[in-house]
Amino acid sequence: MGQTPRGRGYPEHWEADVVLRDGAAAHLRPITPDDAERLQRMHAGQSESSIYLRYFTYKATLSDEDLERFTNIDYVNRVSFVVLLDEEIIAVGGYDRIEGTTEAEVSFNVSDDHQGRGLGSILLEHLAAAGRERGIELFSAEVLPQNRKMIGVFTEAGYEVSRSFEDDVILVRFPIDPTEKSRAVMEAREHRAEARSVRGLLSPAQVAIIGASREYGSVGYHLLENIVEGRFTGGVHSVNPEAYEPESAASGSTLAHIRHNVDLAVVAVPPEHLDRVVSDCGRAGVKGILVVTESTGRIDQGELVRQARRWGMRVIGPASVGLINTDPEVRLNASLTPVMPVRGGIGLFSQSASVGVSLTAQAHRRSVGITASISAGNRADVSGNDAMQYFEDDAATRALGVYLESFGNPRKFSRIARRVSRSKPVVVAKSDVMGRRLPPGHEVRTTRAPAGAVDAMLENSGVIQTGNHDSLMDVLQVLATQPLPTGNRLGILTNSPSIGRILADAAEGHGLRPVRIDAELDLEVPEDQARTRLSQALTDQFYDDEIDAVALCLQPRITGEQYDFFRSISEVARQQTKPMVMSLIGVLSAEVPLNFIGNAGPVMEDGALQQGVPVFNSPARSVTALGKITRYVQWRAEGIGESFVPAGLEGPRTAKQGDELLDTWLEDLDGAELHRLSQEQTAELLELYGLHLLESVRFDTADEAAEAAQRMGYPVAVKSTNPYLRHRLDLGGVQLNIDDEHMLRRAVTDMRRQLARYGSPGLEVQPMAPTGQGCIVRAIEDPMMGPVVSFGVSGDAVDLLGDWAHAVPPMTDQDVRRLVRGPKAARKLFGYQGLPGVDAAALEDAVQRVAILKDNHPQVAVLQLSPLLASSEGISLLHATVDIANPQERTDSARRAISRY
Repeated sequence: MGQTPRGRGYPEHWEADVVLRDGAAAHLRPITPDDAERLQRMHAGQSESSIYLRYFTYKATLSDEDLERFTNIDYVNRVSFVVLLDEEIIAVGGYDRIEGTTEAEVSFNVSDDHQGRGLGSILLEHLAAAGRERGIELFSAEVLPQNRKMIGVFTEAGYEVSRSFEDDVILVRFPIDPTEKSRAVMEAREHRAEARSVRGLLSPAQVAIIGASREYGSVGYHLLENIVEGRFTGGVHSVNPEAYEPESAASGSTLAHIRHNVDLAVVAVPPEHLDRVVSDCGRAGVKGILVVTESTGRIDQGELVRQARRWGMRVIGPASVGLINTDPEVRLNASLTPVMPVRGGIGLFSQSASVGVSLTAQAHRRSVGITASISAGNRADVSGNDAMQYFEDDAATRALGVYLESFGNPRKFSRIARRVSRSKPVVVAKSDVMGRRLPPGHEVRTTRAPAGAVDAMLENSGVIQTGNHDSLMDVLQVLATQPLPTGNRLGILTNSPSIGRILADAAEGHGLRPVRIDAELDLEVPEDQARTRLSQALTDQFYDDEIDAVALCLQPRITGEQYDFFRSISEVARQQTKPMVMSLIGVLSAEVPLNFIGNAGPVMEDGALQQGVPVFNSPARSVTALGKITRYVQWRAEGIGESFVPAGLEGPRTAKQGDELLDTWLEDLDGAELHRLSQEQTAELLELYGLHLLESVRFDTADEAAEAAQRMGYPVAVKSTNPYLRHRLDLGGVQLNIDDEHMLRRAVTDMRRQLARYGSPGLEVQPMAPTGQGCIVRAIEDPMMGPVVSFGVSGDAVDLLGDWAHAVPPMTDQDVRRLVRGPKAARKLFGYQGLPGVDAAALEDAVQRVAILKDNHPQVAVLQLSPLLASSEGISLLHATVDIANPQERTDSARRAISRY
């Protein structure tokens, strides 16, 4: 793929890899003149009925004039896309603008052999995105009444479709701006396709190990052995020039020797052979490949994925440690983990090979049962986004554990994670430098967003964040067996008063509220009596209506013995709907297991959590995990909020007007060059979004200042134009409440004298705004995350302490509310020390207007309102700056595409 010569004006950014309805991959790109022969071959394979429905007549072949017209387009008024599989066209769709209008006629043609794979809806999404970019507002189509499939493509896309019947033809028309319904339809189709794609990899009927070896200790040897020993329910085949045949596995020197259709190829060959192996897999009809081969720098991962997608294959890896599916109907252990994990309710995804090994090992050691484990290695193709799509639909998966080293499409991750988190917990561990530094083998964008922006995005997504993969497993250890808490009230039970206090302090530090501490539990009695006392004390805590969760911590008896209370505890706990965590301290015996699920037994029984209690070696670790889960439950209870569009911004009109302005201002800019808008341009752009910038006039003389002030009306303020001085009263950078011309002239003289030490910066005059608290709203276009909005309270809080809150648009009303209350200094805005609170509704409205502006316009590189003055009477914008630049394509657009980064 990608070898067709590109002519001048070819929009390369429209190219995309897509997942079809059945989970296979394909490549979509604009048509070129070199596609004429391919298009003719596709036409030749169509039935008479399909040709008639497309052209309203029968054509045995396309004429030279037809091919010339279909393949030579300008990519502006005439646009066409082709979908390719094995370099052959399987679908084509395009639009032709109706001259002098913003309407275009759209048409599709899908190969008979590939009907039912969702190609029409994919083409429509990409054509609509291209059309909006080229100024198209409406699509129309003439469709024969019997062409029900094509009518269905339009009516099921979520657009507001109108239909009329003229001359035995149905005329369909609809605006192509995305609606909530069309976005929901697109996301639902994307979800189903990507979930099905991963399901096919995890549930193959036939598996081939390419590179299987006779040599014990080799990767291929152990992959094959683990699949066979794991009792995989499907067919197993080893492929190697010197293949060996263990029990239950057929062997051959090439894929051509295998009589079955292979669903999953597990590849463990030297890097220099990968190209050939991927090509062989494609020609043999393999559906997906798992590349365990390490990345050594010789692997062009982009080319590897392009080759695989040429034949519709998805890729896991390279440098993956494998796939595991514990479903009894599958029992796939295509990994380097020698022991098949226990069946349970946890789904695992990791990028790092070493962390993947650690997660499955810890799951085994802690008795955490899993549904499936996906190690993406360098994540060249299948990503955490794909995994979440699958685990969301998997009824057996009760919670997800995700370890990330990089983001391919963070906005999509946020969108999916937020949706999944509303029904099941998603626990995420990531590197502190993720997004700022590339791990080996990862081909992704890096971020220039402020520190904390990635964490804020994850927090707003509702995921449970942990610092590393060990704490990730701590949280999963609780989720594996315990119900979710309904609140943060904690009961503490222990046989040590000092430990009771330590537990309470640790719990408070993690958002829990200790309401009952029973620290006098006497276990210095015979074992049977000790169990009875413990069971009764635990039951009393569970039945206390003031308690939402229980934390139990036990220290050894005076003799050093640690009775095995796990069965007694789990028997009490399983009768309850409240969660509990347990910790043991002072344990010297290696026979007493720690950091595991006590009395694990079958972790899942009849599809429900039944047995076991999470045990930790530290009281703090137990309540840390419980506290994170409690905060997640609170997030879920609060809800994600509702769509919030301020008055006047409904519909696409404002965004289109903004694009027209920005495109005009960008005409002479090259590359990523930044351009600062003038005050007049800034005010014009902000005004489009209902943000009224207070007038400000720069002056050189006192007479000019007096003239401007007279026109504005007193009182006025005089400010330095230096961004670091303009709000510093203490440095003489601003003088307020100037009531008349005499005061004004004196202020100008005094300020020039005081500011001379700073290089005599310029001055400006501005009407006085109501007294209030200064805030800063900043919005940037980040290469990795797209639009990022930051909010802070002016002064030392942001200047010295970096006290910001961040969010990624689009934002609901709940998101905006959290953003303006996120900084620690935000308490000053809401009745701090008896002062009146600001108009929160007006402040949130202004912040959302900035967020929508930034989301609509990637051309806006940096926008800053500083200050936005908030008071009980409303808000005032005193100063703003806007830098614009030619935008980089965002990673999450209004069209379905697999990440290419």
